[in-house]
Amino acid sequence: MFYIYDMRMSTSIIFFLLITLSSCDSAQDNQKAVLVIHGGAGSLSTDRMSDSLEQAYRNKLSEALIAGRNQIASGGSSLEAVQKAITIMEDSPLFNSGKGAVFTYEGINELDASIMDGKTGMAGAVSGVTSIKNPIQAAVAVMQHSPHVMLSGKGAESFAISRNLDTVPNRYFYTEINYQRHIQNKSYADEKYGTVGAVALDLEGNISAGTSTGGMTNKRYGRIGDSPIIGAGTYAENNVGGISATGHGEFFIRNVVAYDIIARVKYQNQKIAKAANDVIHTKLKSMGGAGGVIGLSAQGSVTMPFNTEAMSRGYITLTGDPVIMID
Repeated sequence: MFYIYDMRMSTSIIFFLLITLSSCDSAQDNQKAVLVIHGGAGSLSTDRMSDSLEQAYRNKLSEALIAGRNQIASGGSSLEAVQKAITIMEDSPLFNSGKGAVFTYEGINELDASIMDGKTGMAGAVSGVTSIKNPIQAAVAVMQHSPHVMLSGKGAESFAISRNLDTVPNRYFYTEINYQRHIQNKSYADEKYGTVGAVALDLEGNISAGTSTGGMTNKRYGRIGDSPIIGAGTYAENNVGGISATGHGEFFIRNVVAYDIIARVKYQNQKIAKAANDVIHTKLKSMGGAGGVIGLSAQGSVTMPFNTEAMSRGYITLTGDPVIMID
C-alpha cells in the first residue's frame, strides 16, 4: 500500500507509479508455473550422488518439464502435459516407474499409475500391471475409453492391448541396481520412494495431475500403494489445485493425502503451500508417514514439501527455464 504524504505530488509522478505497479503485476503473472513434477521422495540426496548421476537426474527432469511445457505453450491440455512429462520419466531407468520399476518379492516388476482431469472430475488408473510399457498412458485410456476408474492386473493389460498401447515383456523393466536391491533386501520390503508425478495448468485454466510408480522393493501379495488411488496419491480440481504424492503409500491412503490438501484449499481457503506443509510436516509426520507432494494452485502457485531426506522435483513457467531441486 502506498501512502501519499505530499498532496502536491505531481500527476506525472503518480502516473509513473501506476505504470510501475502495472509492470510488476504483469511480470508476476508471467512467473506463474504451468507444470510441476517430482521424481520421488526418499534418501537419495546429492551428498551421496556422483556428479554425473546428479546431472543425469537434472537433465531428465528438465527434459520432462520442457516437453510438458511445450504441450501447453502450443495450446495443448494440462492432461496432455502431465501425460507427456510422466511418459518421459517412465522411459528412464533413473526413476521407480516404468523402465526403472523396482522388483517385487517374487522377482518381477509390477506397476501402478493414475491421472485425474480437474476440468471434468474424470480419472483413470491401473494397478499391478507387468507388461504395459507406459502405465500413465494406460491410466489415460481407462479414463477416456472405459466406464471405470481403475483396472488391475491381467484385465488392465488386456484393455491396454485393445487400445493399441505398447506392451513389453517384463524383462524390459530390469535394471541391475534394482535387482541387486531386491536380492540384498529379500527379507523385508524396502521403502524406495522413486515414484514420479506431475501437475499441470494449461492456458485455459484447467488442472490435471498424474502419478506413476513401481511401488516398494520386495512388496508381496499384490500390494498396492497410494499412487493409483484417486484422492490418496493423485487429485485435481479446477479452480482449486492439483496434487501428486510420493512416499510410504499406506500412510497416504489412510490419510487421503492428495484430497485432504485440496479440501483444505477449497473449504478452509488455505493457500496450497500451507495446506500441503501442514499435511506433510505435521499430520503425516506425527503418524510416522514419510514422503512428500507436489502441488499447483489454480493461480499457478507451486508447493513441493517433503519430510524425507530428499525429493527430486522441479517446475517451469510458460517462458522461463526449468527450476530443478534434488535435495
